[in-house]
Amino acid sequence: MCVLAALHDCPVERREPTTADLDDPEVAVVDIGGRHEPERGNFDHHHFPREHPPTCALSLVLAHLGLYEDAKRFCDWLETAEWFDSRGPKKTGEWLGVPRRAISQLHSPVDMTLLRRFAREARLSPSDPLYAFMKMVGDDLLTYLRDARARLDFTAARVQRWSIPSGEDLIETLFLPRTDEEADEPSGMIGGYIRAEGLDGVIAAIVYPDRRGGGYGIGRYEDHPRLDFARVQGEPDVHFAHASGFMCKTSATEPARLQALVKRAWRG
Repeated sequence: MCVLAALHDCPVERREPTTADLDDPEVAVVDIGGRHEPERGNFDHHHFPREHPPTCALSLVLAHLGLYEDAKRFCDWLETAEWFDSRGPKKTGEWLGVPRRAISQLHSPVDMTLLRRFAREARLSPSDPLYAFMKMVGDDLLTYLRDARARLDFTAARVQRWSIPSGEDLIETLFLPRTDEEADEPSGMIGGYIRAEGLDGVIAAIVYPDRRGGGYGIGRYEDHPRLDFARVQGEPDVHFAHASGFMCKTSATEPARLQALVKRAWRG
């Protein structure tokens, strides 16, 4: 509903749909009506069979807009929302591997208030404060997905994978070179690329442009236990190494030197 409000700025009515509503492509019927017909604006999942993958109305709307795969990739919360909406808190807790009570313990009072207020309204128009909030939620989600896709495409077009030998080990590293088009948050962009490409548990180190200088930052991905960049503190081209060893900053720019620093930080 929030996404559609952001896109179309149309009023919301909370009632049972008529046959005319369901047949009219100019009327979006969301989370009710017993039909999933995107071409007619009908987005209900409640009639799906029990064995159907967990789905919610938001999933159906995003799929219609061509955004569902990106949302699954970039929004960690979406799959949980699908489970909760279609399977309930008990099954969702089992799927997450947490007690049933943990689900209610994570409820936000902000969410509860907004849902309660929404449930009390028969009609919301764009001038209503609650509608304005819903539109902000939809706007933010669409903006986030657009930006996340742009960041992933930017990274995928430029990132290089290094397999740096160190004894019998290979230190799998991703390198994002400096380009004329400056990356916004280069370390975060590499992290997003790793998750999107399923490289968690494979990549140990990341090398990315330093936004505060002409060199590079080098960090361990997800606190890889065998990398300690405090070990390179004394190197002449390293001007900062965090005491905890999770990253360093260097004026070096040549790939061979950057690889050497990664290798120097590796604990064999």
